Amino acid sequence: MSVKVSELKRGQVIEYEGLRYTIKDLQHVAKGNWRSYYQVKLKDFKTGRIIDQRMAPDDRIETVFVQTKPFEYLYRDGDDYIMADVDTYDQIPVSGDIFGDALQFLKENTRCVCSVIDGVIVSGDLPNTVDLQVTDTPPGIKGATATNQNKEAMLETGAKVKVPPFIEVGEIIRVDTRTGEYLERAK
Repeated sequence: MSVKVSELKRGQVIEYEGLRYTIKDLQHVAKGNWRSYYQVKLKDFKTGRIIDQRMAPDDRIETVFVQTKPFEYLYRDGDDYIMADVDTYDQIPVSGDIFGDALQFLKENTRCVCSVIDGVIVSGDLPNTVDLQVTDTPPGIKGATATNQNKEAMLETGAKVKVPPFIEVGEIIRVDTRTGEYLERAK
């Protein structure tokens, strides 16, 4: 299906100059009297190479049909992350850059929604929130009454998050995977 460049979104898969790319970043640029354009960062599926392309808002681009399916993260094998199709139990290795910055919150048995083209996982989205255990954090200061005095906590996945002073080692907290922020104690 052909769409205008102005209708494209981050994460979408397109066919451009005979190759398939994922849109990593998309910025609309309008400078005074000049014609506006889109500065698009494209990532090649096969090579992983990222290119910058300048496109007019009315240019037409071919989009690729992408199937979205639930997968479950099983374990890490070197640089690959092994995902299992929840329907067929097929195991598929994928590279870590498929999840982007949210990868730091990925733990075993987490269900993810992945985009699949021709049997290959091309992108993955973690749930908006995950519950993770705090493995290391400095002790809270008794009598500290100032608000917004957050401290850094290390989570079981290796991620570092700012948490309130009352959070202790061993507690399970809820974290937003999109922003990397502490939300609340998990119940």
